[in-house]
Amino acid sequence: MPVQDGVRETELGERQAWRDCLLGGAVFAVGMAGTTLPTPLYGHYQDKFGFSELTVTIVYAVYAFAVIGVLLVAGNASDTVGRRPVILSALGCAAASAVCFLLASALGWLYAGRLLSGLSAGLLTGAATAYVMELAPRDGAARATLVATAANMGGLGCGPLLAGVLAQYAPWPLYLPFAVHFALVACSAAVVLRLPETVRERRSLGTVRPQRPSLPPPVRPVFGPAATASFAGFALFGVFTSVSPAFLAESLDERNHAVSGLVVAMAFFASTAGQLAVGRVGVSRSLPLGCALLLVGLALLAGALWWDLLALVVASAIVGGIGQGLAFRAALSAVAAASPADRRAAVISTLFVVAYGGISLPVIGVGVLTGPMGLEGAGLVFIACMTLLVTSAAAYLIRRPVPAEA
Repeated sequence: MPVQDGVRETELGERQAWRDCLLGGAVFAVGMAGTTLPTPLYGHYQDKFGFSELTVTIVYAVYAFAVIGVLLVAGNASDTVGRRPVILSALGCAAASAVCFLLASALGWLYAGRLLSGLSAGLLTGAATAYVMELAPRDGAARATLVATAANMGGLGCGPLLAGVLAQYAPWPLYLPFAVHFALVACSAAVVLRLPETVRERRSLGTVRPQRPSLPPPVRPVFGPAATASFAGFALFGVFTSVSPAFLAESLDERNHAVSGLVVAMAFFASTAGQLAVGRVGVSRSLPLGCALLLVGLALLAGALWWDLLALVVASAIVGGIGQGLAFRAALSAVAAASPADRRAAVISTLFVVAYGGISLPVIGVGVLTGPMGLEGAGLVFIACMTLLVTSAAAYLIRRPVPAEA
């Protein structure tokens, strides 16, 4: 009987651990959903406030700059003060962002909302990923990684899908999505308060120090192509989440918000599938294969812009999303494996800074070119630049493949 009781207690403990892990993943998904929630609504805001496509891209890029700032200044905060305080702070920023959008009566509210959303994502990404993996049982690392990956990209995909469906089929399109998200954030905070803390040795917030971008010599040969592929993949996502709804409306006369939200969501869901496939494909093959699929996704997007075909937009979202997922997870694995243990966090933060630079800088470039060239012309210039970058990374990887043990 004592042996059976011990087994039963172990089983109950594992069930509780997996329950906590899944709850942590749900909180992660809710937080990330808020960062892409405004995507299908920018057309409404343009009509309401009368701003240009360039302003849309700047509003979007404010988010990326905020994420980069948090990664550099407080990316390691949860290692110091604990996971729960940082996650609760991130949820607080997410709630404040929703309030800004609910109160939006001028363009400044949108900037404030996106800034707070970026702060939320910057705080949440590292802390929640570590938290989900630490809540799982000790022998469940692989499944916990799957939960964290699905929560991150799945949450990003659910944001535009939720907002698009509510904006199309429910009243108050500029208010109801953010009211629903505010309620979900409040529920998530209550869940976090009931979950255990996983950092045992906590210190004061004053001990947190900014992280400088760092590249030790062993990392440099791998980092160049890995960062280039990550930059291009995130840039493709940036264009999808900032200007694709405008392209669907203006060029394809597709004004259904649920459709535009679904197209963006499909890119993030496809990225999740691509990341999950790395385990079977292998890191050494995933990075060049991801680059190849990114090139195909860019070509499909060029065809969509040239021939005004919705089917090619959808195909670009799926193929480009899979390529981004393969390339980014492989890049992360390769860079982490090449980094000295005591410098790994700083190197990974540097990779994320480059990746989020891809979300912001090219998107602003598209917005600048939209005025003189139109949205389609600006998109084609963007595709040409990204094709050059990805081709360069792929050519390097063919000559010097990433080691298989990464």
